Amino acid sequence: MRVSEGPVRLASVFGEGVYTENCPTRAALSRVTSRWAPLLLAALSDGEPLRWNELRHRASGITDKMLSQTLRALEADGYVHREARPVVPPHVEYSLTPDGVALTARLLDLMTFVSTRELGTADER
Repeated sequence: MRVSEGPVRLASVFGEGVYTENCPTRAALSRVTSRWAPLLLAALSDGEPLRWNELRHRASGITDKMLSQTLRALEADGYVHREARPVVPPHVEYSLTPDGVALTARLLDLMTFVSTRELGTADER
């Protein structure tokens, strides 16, 4: 349901279990809304595959360890595709899967809302 259609109770969509600590939806949401995942997904949203170093430069401030962990988690969840070419030195590219494209479209809406809201002053809100 879209926001413009009115508020939706989370439990009405996912059931009351969504509020429990061991809910799989809650765990997946935590991974895709982590500090770095939205930025990496947004970086990949142009449609062109990116190499590890290109992603590291686009997500300024990310450590090598966090970049690796976040990319592995996004790949395991089916949002990012990793393609390693059998050459020396290794050539690895990352791109969005169809689910990654769908997720990123929603995250970009949220990021746009937040960034435009942050540009105004508290009095304007």
